[in-house]
Amino acid sequence: MTQLWLSQIWVYPVKSMVGATVDECSVSELGLVGDRQWAVRDLENGGIRGAKKFGGLMKLSASFVAGSDHVSISLPSGHVVRSDDSDVHAAISNAIGVPVQLEALRPATDLDHYRRGAPGSDDMMEELRNIFGRDNDEPLPDFSVFPPEVMEFESPPGTYYDCWPLMIMSTSALRSMQEALPDSQIDIRRFRPSLVIDTGDQTGHPEFAWAGKTARIGECEIEFQSACPRCVMVTREVGDDLPADRAILRHIVRDLDQNVGVYAKVTKPGAIKTTDQLTFLS
Repeated sequence: MTQLWLSQIWVYPVKSMVGATVDECSVSELGLVGDRQWAVRDLENGGIRGAKKFGGLMKLSASFVAGSDHVSISLPSGHVVRSDDSDVHAAISNAIGVPVQLEALRPATDLDHYRRGAPGSDDMMEELRNIFGRDNDEPLPDFSVFPPEVMEFESPPGTYYDCWPLMIMSTSALRSMQEALPDSQIDIRRFRPSLVIDTGDQTGHPEFAWAGKTARIGECEIEFQSACPRCVMVTREVGDDLPADRAILRHIVRDLDQNVGVYAKVTKPGAIKTTDQLTFLS
């Protein structure tokens, strides 16, 4: 049996902005410590928003300011702004073309902070197709795989992740998609995994078979949930080196039952580091 090990750990300080890899990280029940601690609020329609709605967010990158909880955000213009700068909201708004406000994560008890904003369309099917990037002849995801609270809230209260604390991909999945789409750039930044597992020479998408299993990585134990239905974000432009590409989502919907990667929740917090083995417990 192929030995599996942790190849990459990704932390995204601001929801939907490009993050960075780290060699080691603490993991709490809410996921990677430091992950998605900030997000933007839609000042026109309300609600915390990500790149499903505001695609321009994926052209920005964020990192923590050393010794603080604040973040430094690099804009497409090359300008860098900090979360404690007086012009941070205007700078981000100008960069993505939508009026927004940068906000730090708040306690789970502040339910109004996490409630969904107004939809962009009165036609709910149109709204969902825009969010998930589906053509009219393509199916929408099976919404039963999502926790029920995401129907009312933009994210599970107390978090800024979309659904579950972790999204895990394999190196095999990335290689398989590149083989299927030789004219596309299958860049990890499109898919925003928390963890990437090196699956050696396995083919296809082996992580789909992990749903329902439990595993240990370093000191941490996790329980794999369902495969991860993909939305319009995988098609977005990330920068001049990574243009928009609708073909990627067409392949995912047509050939991969709409999924790439697998969700997981944390059952035992602890520290992890790259080169840790992934060992299945059940």
